[in-house]
Amino acid sequence: MTGRFHGVGVGPGDPELITLKAARLISGADVVAYHAGVGKESNARRAAADLIPRAAVEERLTYPVTTGTTDHPGGYEGALADFYTESAARLAAHLDAGRDVVLLSEGDPLFYGSYMYMHDRLSQRYETRIVPGVPAFAAATAVAESPLARQTDVLTVLPGTLPEAELARRLADTDAAVIMKLGRTFPAVRRALAAAGRLEHAVYVERASMSGERRLPVAGVDPATVPYFSLILVTGDSRNGTRSREATQATPPPEPAGPAAELLVVGLGPGPEGWLTPEASAALDEVDHVVGYGRYVERVPQRPGLTRHASGNTVELQRARLALDLAKNGERVAVVSGGDAGVFGMATAVFEAAEDPAYRDVPVRVLPGVSAVQAVAARAGAPVGGDFAVVSLSDRLKPWEVVERRLRAVAEADLALAVYNPASRSRTEQIRAARRILLEHRDPGTVVVVGRSIGRDGESLEVTTLEKLDPAAIDMRCLLIVGASGTRVSATGRVWTPRWVQP
Repeated sequence: MTGRFHGVGVGPGDPELITLKAARLISGADVVAYHAGVGKESNARRAAADLIPRAAVEERLTYPVTTGTTDHPGGYEGALADFYTESAARLAAHLDAGRDVVLLSEGDPLFYGSYMYMHDRLSQRYETRIVPGVPAFAAATAVAESPLARQTDVLTVLPGTLPEAELARRLADTDAAVIMKLGRTFPAVRRALAAAGRLEHAVYVERASMSGERRLPVAGVDPATVPYFSLILVTGDSRNGTRSREATQATPPPEPAGPAAELLVVGLGPGPEGWLTPEASAALDEVDHVVGYGRYVERVPQRPGLTRHASGNTVELQRARLALDLAKNGERVAVVSGGDAGVFGMATAVFEAAEDPAYRDVPVRVLPGVSAVQAVAARAGAPVGGDFAVVSLSDRLKPWEVVERRLRAVAEADLALAVYNPASRSRTEQIRAARRILLEHRDPGTVVVVGRSIGRDGESLEVTTLEKLDPAAIDMRCLLIVGASGTRVSATGRVWTPRWVQP
């Protein structure tokens, strides 16, 4: 018979916060294991010290590295992976000998705890039980004496190790937040809070429930004094100053205090920051609201005073009306769109919504951006150097019969063709049908460029032919350029279409 493996949470540090079940298992354990840093006492063991039986075998699992600096050939991650494998082997030896093992975990075993790495390695081989513990943020909330989240508030738990811009974005987009893993990350975390407009009400709690416990406004904390065992709380109430979110939602929108502001519709380009125009960048630095599809709103850096309104991909008119309402009330607003806002983007949705007489006093200005077809064409060479057409294969806003008719007209006119929205999870037949229609009028050897995620992570570019094009490999991240009869591929693999056409 093998022993039983228990992952036991001992809470944030105060022995009185250990659950009765955890205390019972620790008191009856054959082996008590715990993690600790080099030359440091284990906080989990300190909390459970009075419960550990004298006869129990203690296994101290000492981290080989905690700062990310190591001469291990696999780097920091390699060093820790080896450590967890070796630690699991030590515990497995006890379990194989029939001894019950309790692995102590500060806080809760499954919340940013080292227990999880032992669980991954041992739970499939041995009977395993997990005992939850009071997490550090629960203890910190009690110390702060401030409700963390109310009713429909969304609570987000964030590691302070996130990139600063990403941390600011997530802080701006949530009601309440807990920021863990501080220490050396504190200066960047504080800047992110300021950029998200959440610094004023953020509370810093250090060593919650332990001796040396401290509670301070984040703005008043000396970064040099911040230990790893600290966190930051941003309450849901702070999202709207001292008012709760529910009260704010119940308040009717104010009457316009003055003339409507100009509504900007901004093309962000295909992705890279360098492809955002200076005009667009300057405009985004000045507005107070950014409205758009979530993936595009995320590309606008968070800063103090900026409110972001992200939504799904198929609610263009609702987004446009929200932006128009804000601008009507004098707010400075930008509607953002990927690529160029006027090429299958938000500009047309804004103008459609603005047809409503209620918005007749709202001026709208469109700021151009680099379009996806330009980005793919530039990567390939110059495939749209002559006359070309642009077609979207999406039939969400137009009948497929119209798409077919336009494809045939382009093919018969011998134009190079840029294909937007070629496929999605629910639309897989359109690209097959488009290829079949084009082959009715084009040579099978017609050059086709497939650009995927151009300018973003995972970018790829494939030059193939209409005959060899694999529709199954096409998705929404792709833009296709189908060449004209004169489109050619140079000896260096560059694709280009002559400006001249043979009579």
